[in-house]
Amino acid sequence: MTEGMHVLAALNASLLLQLVGLLVAIYADKYIEKKYRVVLFFNVILILLIIILGQYESYTGYVQSLYMARNITSVILYCMRPVVIVLFMMILSDDKKPWILVGINTVIFVIGFFNGITFTITQENRFVRGPLGFTAHVISGILLAWHAYIAFKKYNESQKRVALMPVFITGTIIFGVIMDYVSGADLPISYLTVTVVTSCLFYYIWLHIMYVREHDRVVEAEKKIAIMMSQIQPHFMYNTLSTIQALCLKDPKKAFSTAEKFGTYLRNNIGSLNKQDLISFEEELEHTKVYAEIENIRFPNIKIEYNIEDKDYKLPALTLQPIVENAIRHGVRIRKEGLIVITSKLEDNYHVLIIEDNGKGFDVEKVKHESEGHIGITTIKDRLNNLCGGILEVHSTIDEGSTIVIKIPVGEKQDETDMR
Repeated sequence: MTEGMHVLAALNASLLLQLVGLLVAIYADKYIEKKYRVVLFFNVILILLIIILGQYESYTGYVQSLYMARNITSVILYCMRPVVIVLFMMILSDDKKPWILVGINTVIFVIGFFNGITFTITQENRFVRGPLGFTAHVISGILLAWHAYIAFKKYNESQKRVALMPVFITGTIIFGVIMDYVSGADLPISYLTVTVVTSCLFYYIWLHIMYVREHDRVVEAEKKIAIMMSQIQPHFMYNTLSTIQALCLKDPKKAFSTAEKFGTYLRNNIGSLNKQDLISFEEELEHTKVYAEIENIRFPNIKIEYNIEDKDYKLPALTLQPIVENAIRHGVRIRKEGLIVITSKLEDNYHVLIIEDNGKGFDVEKVKHESEGHIGITTIKDRLNNLCGGILEVHSTIDEGSTIVIKIPVGEKQDETDMR
């Protein structure tokens, strides 16, 4: 066996092993949506058959007596190749119209088997192309352009970098077509075959990325709900309504104002569930002020100071307000003169948000291991990190007070988040 044949055999084995391994992975995978798994599974099987039949066709081309077997194999291959592209398209779109082109291609080559309008394999085992011999190439080209259109449309609609993967896959397949054309050789394993196998792997990876993104969205939604529900606890609602009820007798105007603020608070909390990524600091600050004003009616001993030097940045919804609520509920309301200071400033290329209080303080290490006690500090920390690369630090001294420091990178990380 020559060196070239060894290389060819190794390449062939590599492609087959990749496809078989991918089949096993798809079969065992329970995370990707079932319809996509089925489409990808059948496409891998189809590509496996194309490679095997392609090798057999290459073999029959050297044996004159097998001209009829070569004829049948060639028809099957010409019918199967456009199907691969359509199955890729099914991962991106539910449109059934591409199958019309597959049907046209199949009918033409089946008819061509009997009358030679596509190609003929002579008894001398010589390939003679007919007037419609390039039908499969033309239809595959149309389907590939269609695939590219769907991929670009999907990217333009989402404007998310992960949607570039189908565009890249289209480019990979086109690259294989160009290389086959440039080489001009009738290779046993074409560049197109290699790029199609690679594209299957890329699509499998892409589907997993999409699953992870969807899973992250679900987790994020659950965290938002958890934070919101922690804010609208029965005792807070009861106490606020009781305050409004008492004010109705003593100060109707203030009761009306408090009810309005309470309605704004609830609306902002519920509205935060629809915030997919980040909101402006000013919006979060306004929500915090509404909450603080309601609590200040019940606890007039609490004073909140705002030192806002920097407000031109974004952060996850329900970040500042829950921290202020923690400071009130677990700290300053027991003080004769409770104080919370909220500072926002630029420092060392970070937007720095500091919440300080003179409350009773707590053991930071102990709270890290408790599932209850302080509302969602760990959740807020995770959301800051995931959504905008933010950092949350907790400092506290028992009987002296607590300080929460949030650092959000200036510019780059937030821009990336907006483009996700």
